Amino acid sequence: MADVVKAVLPWEDPDSFLGGLPARVDAEYYAGGDLPASLDEVEFYVPSYMGSSEVVEVIARMPALKVVQTQTAGFENLLPHLRDGVTLCNARGVHDASTAELAVGLILSTYRRLPRAVTNQERGEWPTSYAELDDSLADRTVLILGYGSIGEALERRLDGFECDIIRVARRAREGVHPISALPDLLPRADVVVLLTPATDETRGMVDAKFLAQLKDGALLVNVARGVVVDTDALLAELSTERISAALDVTDPEPLPAGHPLWSAPNVLINPHRGGASTAFAPRVARLVRAQLERYAKGEPLINVVAGPPR
Repeated sequence: MADVVKAVLPWEDPDSFLGGLPARVDAEYYAGGDLPASLDEVEFYVPSYMGSSEVVEVIARMPALKVVQTQTAGFENLLPHLRDGVTLCNARGVHDASTAELAVGLILSTYRRLPRAVTNQERGEWPTSYAELDDSLADRTVLILGYGSIGEALERRLDGFECDIIRVARRAREGVHPISALPDLLPRADVVVLLTPATDETRGMVDAKFLAQLKDGALLVNVARGVVVDTDALLAELSTERISAALDVTDPEPLPAGHPLWSAPNVLINPHRGGASTAFAPRVARLVRAQLERYAKGEPLINVVAGPPR
């Protein structure tokens, strides 16, 4: 490691954004557009949040690169660009608050039919009665599929809504069921919240068989990745109006104009804004500064998801 660690960061004033650069760290800005003058000595790289393919592909032009630190919990788009010796760290914990809040918001918006209220307001209409009562989260069962740090944050926010929680993860642990138990668990759930990463194992996991196991009136909430859900299978199920869906992510994404998901019954679509709140910036700043300081001091990094530990 050089006496001074060269970093490329996606903020024009990284010293201000991070609350001061750690000792022995020199940073340049890059978030797309013109590249810094030299990438030959860059050891630590933070791609821009939800950046273009250009921002990811620049990794190949950093021969001294040792660490890539994402601003996202997901990292599947970066794996093909890593070479031997490069450590990839994700932003586990950064999006917990924002994503958990949105998941609760999507559930409540669907249950209390808030999109209908928006439409009525736009029309200037005040209905005096409705054919049916709104749904309540109270007394319902919420199954959290992919129970990690965001799942824990979601459960904390659901505490007080008087609902029951079923926790499911890839492997069983105390209080958490394994994915293999889903056939027995899905029929019990009123709400299923997807928080799984996009992997070969989870791609298309929510298929026709999965959806058929949901009870009538169930709500599927996807704040994970669009590819976890088989879109054709979801469209077929939504067309029967047997279940509902609230989606922060879709496949394809961005969802093109005219796609049948836009007009499907019983679906609420949010354009991938799970992590985009005021809670994001201070949390990612704390993480990146701590990682830079650890690296400059030769201390172990946290959130390592690929490559050698450092």
